[in-house]
Amino acid sequence: MNAIRKNTVSDAQILATRIKEWAQQLGFQQTGISDIDLTQAEARLRDWLARQFHGEMYYMEKHGDKRSRPAELIPGTVRVISARMDYSPEDQNKSEALLDHPSRAYVSRYALGRDYHKVLRGRLRQLAKKVQDVAGEFGNRVFVDSAPVLEKPLAEKAGLGWIGKHTNLINKDAGSWFFLGELYTDLPLPIDQPETSHCGTCRACLDVCPTGAIVGPYELDARRCISYLTIELDGPVPEEFRNAIGNRIYGCDDCQIFCPWNKFARRSEESDFTPRHGLDSSELTELFSWSEETWLAKTEGSAIRRIGYQRWLRNIAIALGNAKPGPRITDALNSRRNSGDDLVDEHVHWAIQQQRDDKSV
Repeated sequence: MNAIRKNTVSDAQILATRIKEWAQQLGFQQTGISDIDLTQAEARLRDWLARQFHGEMYYMEKHGDKRSRPAELIPGTVRVISARMDYSPEDQNKSEALLDHPSRAYVSRYALGRDYHKVLRGRLRQLAKKVQDVAGEFGNRVFVDSAPVLEKPLAEKAGLGWIGKHTNLINKDAGSWFFLGELYTDLPLPIDQPETSHCGTCRACLDVCPTGAIVGPYELDARRCISYLTIELDGPVPEEFRNAIGNRIYGCDDCQIFCPWNKFARRSEESDFTPRHGLDSSELTELFSWSEETWLAKTEGSAIRRIGYQRWLRNIAIALGNAKPGPRITDALNSRRNSGDDLVDEHVHWAIQQQRDDKSV
């Protein structure tokens, strides 16, 4: 197989086919190969940054053009192998029924199980090892949403789907409930046919976004996005968005839940993505009562860990403020009143006032 470095087309095609077979054996539902020309995506990224839509996600601009130029990030890269792994743990009707529930929390479905970064990274490294066993030593680097990589444009070029109006990747046979991972390589593999958009005139995602974050087709103002507000934002959540957040304490799935293409989505058979500790339908008051030690124990190995305990309480306080008034809600909020943490206290006091205003209506 070392002949592929001499552009032996037949050997390169055989290896590309085998890579896809190995990826499927490792739990990926689809794999594709693209070149590294991201000229159009780079222009869109620059415009997005210029409009300040990234908010406090300064890492989006930190590395300059390396995000859109794979060979500058990893010298020698000529191809990117993109792979997707489905993660939906339940029928999405169940997810929809939990939105704005009067007493239960909604956690974005991608974060219910084991941290996907660890799962996909491990599988992609195994894939790279299989390639090495056949093709010999080769330049490669695994990425899973952890470096300056434009994963969705790369996956679109590799034929895994198209970037929808909500800016998530959509596959016409599998919807959008999936993770993406990449293997940068110096192997001149044959590339796959890019996918084209099938959104048509649909604007379901724009219409259902609770905070109006999808400001236009294919345009997301992250500063208004609930995922940004509950995960990326470090300080107080702007009051103008708190009611719209509802019971969403970590991320938001509305634009996926109501996307017509997700009628084709399949439940994941990956055990690592099975919900842990009842987070798929937990009572807000129970989650708010967790001590930091309990929180650390129950979020071990979870993507939720990244927000820290303080933001966890901040987010739940907002949800409690939006919950149906009752003694349990009031007692829970009062239990953390004047806790000494300015960020938590501000949101608890806001929530208490919301509960009082709701009762007085």
